[in-house]
Amino acid sequence: HSVSRASPNLTFVPACLPPDPMEVEELQHFVSNSKRLFVMTGAGISTESGIPDYRSEGVGLYARTDRRPVQHAEFVRSASARQRYWARNFVGWPQFSSHQPNKAHLVLRDWEKLGKLHWLVTQNVDALHTKAGSQRMTELHGCTHRVFCLACGDRILRSELQEHFEALNPTWKAEALDVAPDGDVFLTDEQVRNFQVPACRKCGGILKPEVTFFGDTVSQEKVSFVHQRLAESDSMLVAGSSMQVYSGYRFALAAREKKLPIAVLNIGPTRLDHFASLKLNSRCGELLPLIV
Repeated sequence: HSVSRASPNLTFVPACLPPDPMEVEELQHFVSNSKRLFVMTGAGISTESGIPDYRSEGVGLYARTDRRPVQHAEFVRSASARQRYWARNFVGWPQFSSHQPNKAHLVLRDWEKLGKLHWLVTQNVDALHTKAGSQRMTELHGCTHRVFCLACGDRILRSELQEHFEALNPTWKAEALDVAPDGDVFLTDEQVRNFQVPACRKCGGILKPEVTFFGDTVSQEKVSFVHQRLAESDSMLVAGSSMQVYSGYRFALAAREKKLPIAVLNIGPTRLDHFASLKLNSRCGELLPLIV
């Protein structure tokens, strides 16, 4: 895994101090005392792989631009919204799909192999935990690397859909203005006007990434499954998430109710700061590799 020796991409990582030796010791103690560790990761674990997040001060999408991600209802209701989404996604896909795991992803994979990590839940849709080799894992909000039909449920790989896009749009070209956390880029309305979007190959239905868009909800089946994994765990580590989105925050609330110790590793404030056992303000890819 040469990627573990690669220098991190810090373009989208907020400034922070190096890990304090005392903090390293505290997290080491926390992890060592855990027999069945439940880990939840967010966008802050992938920023060191060059993927921006939404909320980080100064460098997150919301700080740099007034652009907002597509809403579920708008995508389902509006053909022009889907055309805009897929045109942007088509341009951004080659770069987004090429991002590689960083040291933090690899450490969590290693913890799983060593039996330290009971279950990993990621709020990210970038497939970096999968690329790193994690297996005891739930992608809470799905994954951009898979696409499905809203009508018949047929599934295809996003890489396969890219070929359909290319075949339908042989002369269409657009330069990306900026990249977003979920893999799309910013294009003008003029740029997307002539972009052709394929329908489902089986039924002609609407194709959508297998991702929970803003305004949509995680399935009850998946939520119940994650609650079961949490019930089997004896501690919780949140890495790279401010936990502003309720779909993830509810599991921290459940952990608090079960009186599980909770450690938070995130640059900047989180919704858990007032009840976490331990709060660390460091880069995931810098601190986690120090834990043995």
